[in-house]
Amino acid sequence: MTESAGDKKLYKIGEVCKVADVQPYVLRYWETEFPSLTPNKSGGGQRLYTQHEIDIILRIKQLLYSEGFTIAGAKKKLETDLEGGAAPPPAPKAAAAAPKSARGTNKALAEVKKELRAILEMLED
Repeated sequence: MTESAGDKKLYKIGEVCKVADVQPYVLRYWETEFPSLTPNKSGGGQRLYTQHEIDIILRIKQLLYSEGFTIAGAKKKLETDLEGGAAPPPAPKAAAAAPKSARGTNKALAEVKKELRAILEMLED
């Protein structure tokens, strides 16, 4: 984690990958597809993400993986959300914290997934 001049926390791509639970190549691809996702780069070319960009990444992941949007559909939805003045929905508390606290995120997500499956089974009965 790096501190910028304005005391904003900046996160390296590896840290963001742990929080978002995606591979670095996925983030690099999303940067080419989603114009609102433009991390700063250090002098050495390392990507540095702000919390706002992490929120956008988590929203993109939600749109693509949870809500079933295509890349094009997710791009339109995200643009609409951002143009309407609506910030991306706040990240879940476990994911919104600094990446160091993301270690328990996988366990929490697994528990939520288990609970959702149980609810789905009840609805199907």
